Amino acid sequence: MTPYEELTSPQEMHADCEAVSRNLRFEARLARAAESAVLPAPSIHFEDFPREIPKREIRISDAATRLANALQLHLD
Repeated sequence: MTPYEELTSPQEMHADCEAVSRNLRFEARLARAAESAVLPAPSIHFEDFPREIPKREIRISDAATRLANALQLHLD
């Protein structure tokens, strides 16, 4: 008995690989990767990005304030 006796034929293994490739949509992924590979690199220049980004406003509800006060976590 050789270590390769349990393997199927190369044709069957090839068919299995093609089925896996179809099910995992490798061709679509490879096509997207090929498209992305030829795009220009993103800019690293400071002027190409917004200089000031407004911060989000954080609102503390009345319920959160009551809970924080009950736990003595003063949210002023």
